[in-house]
Amino acid sequence: QVQLVESGGGLVQPGGSLRLSCVASTAIFSIYQMAWYRQCPGKQLELVARISSGGSTNYADSVKGRFTISRDNAKNTVYLQMNSLKPEDTAVYYCNKDPDPFVSWGQGTQVTVSS
Repeated sequence: QVQLVESGGGLVQPGGSLRLSCVASTAIFSIYQMAWYRQCPGKQLELVARISSGGSTNYADSVKGRFTISRDNAKNTVYLQMNSLKPEDTAVYYCNKDPDPFVSWGQGTQVTVSS
């Protein structure tokens, strides 16, 4: 089964930036539409951004203009560049396929935005 490994999270001050990475262990990564999700404390999982196999992107209203999703199919990797971070962006961030996520989710990467 596909394994997903997220990295790049950490503690950052409001207004700061982070770049998240997610590597997928599948030889056919390039055909999948991928997404970044997040789970904020006490809230349900939320889709933050998605990128099609062809590179088209869309974003949740809450991150539009601040976050950028990209992919490198040669490296089986999807990225999330997060700028102008806000305390409400604090969450565990996951990547997965969209729609129909892979059954096995990664461990996620914690992003904490705090002064």
